[in-house]
Amino acid sequence: MPEKRIHSELSEDFEVIKGVMQTYEKIGSHFSQTRFHPWPEVGKFLEELSGDIALDMGCGNGRHSELLSKCVERVVGVDMSSMMLLETSNRGKGNAFEVNPIRGNVMELPVQTGCVDIGVYVATIHHLPTTECRIASLNELERVLVAGGTAIVGSWCTEHERFEEGKGFDTLVNWTLPDGTVVPRYYHIYDIEEFERDVNASRLEVIDIYSNEGNCYSVVSKG
Repeated sequence: MPEKRIHSELSEDFEVIKGVMQTYEKIGSHFSQTRFHPWPEVGKFLEELSGDIALDMGCGNGRHSELLSKCVERVVGVDMSSMMLLETSNRGKGNAFEVNPIRGNVMELPVQTGCVDIGVYVATIHHLPTTECRIASLNELERVLVAGGTAIVGSWCTEHERFEEGKGFDTLVNWTLPDGTVVPRYYHIYDIEEFERDVNASRLEVIDIYSNEGNCYSVVSKG
């Protein structure tokens, strides 16, 4: 592939990711009011787990950071949106749990190699625009996990009732603010086979892959 084409594609990827970040800067407060509860599968995954450090990748408003705080001594929440990090911090103060919010990119985590015991990477990977970006983020998760560390990865899936397509696809899902402003959000909607391919293409060890209530999940570890 010509160098110019590579640079063009990288630029396009960056613009999509930048657009997602800008979207959550706009909708962060309203999002937090309407997306308060954690995904149930995360709660199930965390049962009986414990450790020193947990990572919430794409932490959003901290709904999963709060669950993680019950399992570990320290929670690190990473997100590109400063508004969402503020929501995470406010949630921690309001609900009396500690979280360390850090602004960063899930494809280049600002986290030390081999220090995370438990990871949650849910409702974020579907905002990355290419297979390469998504696998890069999974490899970053593998990098920061300790040997034997474990994580759950979760994404929207074509099996959700709102979608009719059987194969994975890219789409824009609108978010409507209270004043009527409509803000589009980029998503890659996985089918379960594609999700499985991406997870298996990463350096993570796969413990389980499944779908439930319109979402794809994988429980993974670092050997």
